[in-house]
Amino acid sequence: MIEKLKALLDQGGVALDQEAADRLRAYHALLLEWNARMDLTNVPEEEMAVRHYGDSLLPLARAAWFPQGAKLIDVGTGAGFPGMPLAIARPDFQVTLLDAQRKRCDFLQAVTDALALKNVRILHARAEDAARSDLREQMDIAMARAVAPLNVLCEYLLPFVRVGGYALCWKGPAVTDELTDGEKAAKILGAQAEPLVRLPIQGREHYVQPFLKVEKTVRRYPRKSGTPSKEPLGKVPEKSQKKE
Repeated sequence: MIEKLKALLDQGGVALDQEAADRLRAYHALLLEWNARMDLTNVPEEEMAVRHYGDSLLPLARAAWFPQGAKLIDVGTGAGFPGMPLAIARPDFQVTLLDAQRKRCDFLQAVTDALALKNVRILHARAEDAARSDLREQMDIAMARAVAPLNVLCEYLLPFVRVGGYALCWKGPAVTDELTDGEKAAKILGAQAEPLVRLPIQGREHYVQPFLKVEKTVRRYPRKSGTPSKEPLGKVPEKSQKKE
């Protein structure tokens, strides 16, 4: 897995040192072990180097997104992608992995302990609740991978992001159909869309859609748990989306 991953990252302009490679190998082994007894991922093992690890790490080539010492939160992290590989590859990052399922958090805590990762925090919570805590607008980057449509993701992510930071949305080919609604939602939440970036993975359409936070998110967002997915911004009547 590591050799295939290194080749992909080299082509994408991302360096991986030996310590990071060893920790990624250990993470991978734990993922396979735990996945045998609980549903963490349905990606075949032979595809994980590309679809999990490469997909998570290739955006590091965009240095403007990832300042030294950045604070990151990975919302709906699942088995830890993209946040855990980023924390392993960049120990200068401070990474919060957030998920609403306890069993996933237990797995991620086991990985964090086994790898002695000092820069990772595991948080069992819903995004809408956590964004109203002391984490609100404290992050340089809020990110999510394959969690929800763009307009829903914006409401999950942007309340965590400081002005000048980014919400980064990992998406598949459907992203082009979601851009218009995503841009509307981002504007309501104090951000603007930047150009869509296709990751250099041959034969696959993997993208990251960045949103730059340009002003504070008004206090009414995020709405209560469950509302963003039921009544997505960009879809509801304009009179209910106006800023307060």
